[in-house]
Amino acid sequence: MILTCIVGSILISIIIIALIPRENSMKLRQQALEWSLITFALSILLLVNFHQEAQFQQIIEFSWVSTIGWFEGSPILFAIDGISIFFIILSTLLTPICILVSWDSIKFLVKEFIMCLLGIELLLIGVFSTLDLLIFYVLFESILIPMFLIIGVWGARAEKIKAAYYFFFYTLVGSILMLLSIAVIYRITGTTDYLSLTNIQIGIDGNTSIQIWLFIGFFLSLAVKIPMIPFHIWLPLAHVEAPLAGSVILAGILLKLGGYGFIRFAWPIFPEATEYLAPIILTLSLIAVIYGSLTTCRQVDAKRLIAYSSVAHMGIVTIGLFTHTMEGLIASIFLMIAHGVVSPALFIAVTLLYERHHTRLVRYYRGVVMTMPLFSIVFMVFTLANIAVPLSCNFVGEFLSLVAAFSTSTSLGVLTSTSMVIAAAYSLYLYNRICFGQLSPYLIFSRDINRREFNGQFPLIVAILLLGIVPYPLIELVRVCLPRFL
Repeated sequence: MILTCIVGSILISIIIIALIPRENSMKLRQQALEWSLITFALSILLLVNFHQEAQFQQIIEFSWVSTIGWFEGSPILFAIDGISIFFIILSTLLTPICILVSWDSIKFLVKEFIMCLLGIELLLIGVFSTLDLLIFYVLFESILIPMFLIIGVWGARAEKIKAAYYFFFYTLVGSILMLLSIAVIYRITGTTDYLSLTNIQIGIDGNTSIQIWLFIGFFLSLAVKIPMIPFHIWLPLAHVEAPLAGSVILAGILLKLGGYGFIRFAWPIFPEATEYLAPIILTLSLIAVIYGSLTTCRQVDAKRLIAYSSVAHMGIVTIGLFTHTMEGLIASIFLMIAHGVVSPALFIAVTLLYERHHTRLVRYYRGVVMTMPLFSIVFMVFTLANIAVPLSCNFVGEFLSLVAAFSTSTSLGVLTSTSMVIAAAYSLYLYNRICFGQLSPYLIFSRDINRREFNGQFPLIVAILLLGIVPYPLIELVRVCLPRFL
């Protein structure tokens, strides 16, 4: 089983890292990078061996607990399908990139930092492959612990403790409502197994209000993770204060847990509730798109600017998701994968500038192309992808989202389109201000990116172009899985 090998390789890497002396930081980094690349290679092998005709594959089954009182233990299933496989690949791709971009910036507690990264990777594999609601919640919440440590311990600035607590308490309090909903589901149906719950229509006896309340519990928890307005307060502070690896993991994959939870669990289990509450969720998403885009335009901190742009992009994801169309579902999944590639790339780019000049204020930058030409070319690719130019991965996702929005409502489509215009404005302004113009006197001694820094960004460039030029394989694998959601 390839999925078992992936989990095994991560566990082996954690054990090896634990056995290496803390003083040998170079060997710690090398071993972590080598094993994370092995894990990524296994995830690609998972895609190569994926059978398009089948639904769930690579099934792992084991017993969790036996019967205790009224709680009846049942086998726990882990498996993949055409949706979860791409999130697993994205998780295994970002882990070696995080190790590479943190090679020199993490100077203390290197061993503990690497183990936190590998622990997050292991938990993400479990989140995206589990077919049990309770296990999903447990793994969903367990990610908070290593991420809290990464922000609070290795954060770069004075407010890192505040940012870590913001992240922890916002997501923890929201998730309590999901736990209550799961408990009620078990009392009603007697199971938390996903495959069983999709064949049981909760509230089919005419009491549809119970389904609506259960969905609200899931919605509030998942909306904090996405994050949707007004649950987004923790995101900009967490991004700004987190180290680069924390920002990459947070923007690249943790923000996708909310969208994945909606697609995997909320839609199949609460179909009537999603239809009933769709207008409210679409309205909140539209507010997130417009407000997030306009707020992004007024940011003077480059890292905070990219953080706020994530709010707008994830708003487009939820708009596509809750249009209840085939195009919208495909668009939401594709755009989450695309954002998981482009947003980390932008965070890496602005952090490379910060490491050289120790400021993220945009006004101090000008004329970087004269001293950092290779960086300027790479940054241009990421900027164009962020504004969804054709042949980039964002273009496919945002185009399909617009198709779904216009098919639902013309006004919804027009208002959603405004975000793309505003995104072009703030993205091009950021690039133009940093790279063009007369060289700023603050940047005289800047140096271009080195081989290690380029190697950390090159896989993201390949992913941006590959998904933009050849999107069909991903779309086709997702499309096969979607009839059960419609």
